Amino acid sequence: MALTIDLTDRVALVTGGAKGIGRGITEVLLEAGATVVTCGRSEAAPPAGADHRVCDVREPEAVADLVAGVVADHGRLDVVVNNAGGAPYALAAEASPRFHEKLVDLNLMSALHVSQAANRVMQQQERGGAIVNISSVSANRPSPGTAAYGAAKAGLDALTGSLAMEWGPRVRVNAVDVGLVRTPDTADHYGGDATVAEIERTIPLGRMADLAEIGRVVAFLASDLASYVSGASVACHGGGEQPVFLYVAQNHHVGPEQGESK
Repeated sequence: MALTIDLTDRVALVTGGAKGIGRGITEVLLEAGATVVTCGRSEAAPPAGADHRVCDVREPEAVADLVAGVVADHGRLDVVVNNAGGAPYALAAEASPRFHEKLVDLNLMSALHVSQAANRVMQQQERGGAIVNISSVSANRPSPGTAAYGAAKAGLDALTGSLAMEWGPRVRVNAVDVGLVRTPDTADHYGGDATVAEIERTIPLGRMADLAEIGRVVAFLASDLASYVSGASVACHGGGEQPVFLYVAQNHHVGPEQGESK
């Protein structure tokens, strides 16, 4: 029989779900039949069919009110996607302690606050629930210029496994370690289309992900198709990042006979 991702009758909350990667996730969940609520620190226009709430997910009290409001309006909460996050470029030696604290709050602690509030609801539901944390490849390799962000995402992957163990069998918790993704701002961020094309040549699949590809991984993890998947950090990065030494060697046409393998 054909396998489809069916989230009909599921209520989902996507933090930061009105723009960027979060918007792509919201669109896929809506396509799969879910009722979706997005949230952000300010008013925003989510994809058609979604509802948006204003909430600073770094504040536990605000998060508790957010989750209570979703349940009051929709009667349940089946899926949470902790997508809120990000970081501007800043060298660790120069950034202030407050800057680092804010990044950890946004990229790690906010996911814990939302997950705790959601878990209290999901544990009481016959069908339980699913939590998906949007992490990053920065969790698993050095992240120069975004050191606190990388450390927070490593913490998010660790948190995922711990919560899955504590909250099962009623609640499944997984993470998606996201690589490079094309958004409307990609070319501006990297300095133009030519630079983006050069970056994409370093990715084994030859391109950055599009937004829907991240959303489909999230939808799978939220669905019954992933009913025995919990505590996992799923890599969604197109095959990984090529080692710098190999990229340099290839660009200088260094063949096997010229290099040394170990």
